[in-house]
Amino acid sequence: MEFSRETSAGFLANHMARLFERGLARRIAPLGLAPAQFMTLLELWREDGLTQRDLVARLDVEQATMANTLSRMERDGLILRRPDEQDRRARRIYLTDRARQLQAPATQAAAAQNGQALADLTPEETALFNDLMRRVIAQMQQAE
Repeated sequence: MEFSRETSAGFLANHMARLFERGLARRIAPLGLAPAQFMTLLELWREDGLTQRDLVARLDVEQATMANTLSRMERDGLILRRPDEQDRRARRIYLTDRARQLQAPATQAAAAQNGQALADLTPEETALFNDLMRRVIAQMQQAE
């Protein structure tokens, strides 16, 4: 069987992810955010005070990538890093007021991007699509 990008789940998922990221980037750029910062903020809005190691595990990114993202976020006034009280080697990452104020507009921008991308799907198809993506992600994580 010949390889075809039209039937390759990997090719299609990668193409879709790039389109999602470009659309999100356009929508959050006026807020001074990049997609990597947004996904990091999503975790910190859910639970402030995580460590870099926590974020690497939750977001499934490389340590160096997260270190660079956090450095930019600190430079941009989105986070503060403080020593962990139990483990002085670790540093906890806390949101600034500026980052907290971005939660509503940034998540609204992401919701708008999702809405545009999924506009041709019914609510049932959207739920199925999301479920199937979660299952594929879980399967690939198990295989690592």
